[in-house]
Amino acid sequence: MKDTLSRLEATIAARKADGDASASHTARLLAKGPEKCAEKFGEEAIEAIIEAVKGDREKLTSECADVLYHMLVMLAARDVPLADVLAVLDERDGVSGLVEKASRGTS
Repeated sequence: MKDTLSRLEATIAARKADGDASASHTARLLAKGPEKCAEKFGEEAIEAIIEAVKGDREKLTSECADVLYHMLVMLAARDVPLADVLAVLDERDGVSGLVEKASRGTS
């Protein structure tokens, strides 16, 4: 999975660096700025939630793929590498979710 996400992240970075917004959806989205990228991520997340509630496995799978793609675009728009996100997950590995969440002071 990490390889797939890493390849996708590299493709997104290439589109950001020299993508033609008239020929690339990714370049077009990035050209609209981080706020639009975040908005699109949110829209896709909501669509995934809807499919999870409906229980349509195929549509949920497809929407979650869209969520991952748009998450990577959103991260790229703010110059946050996937490795940074994965490092946070690695730090949390083996720690109870309840303990980890309490350490952040959130409920």
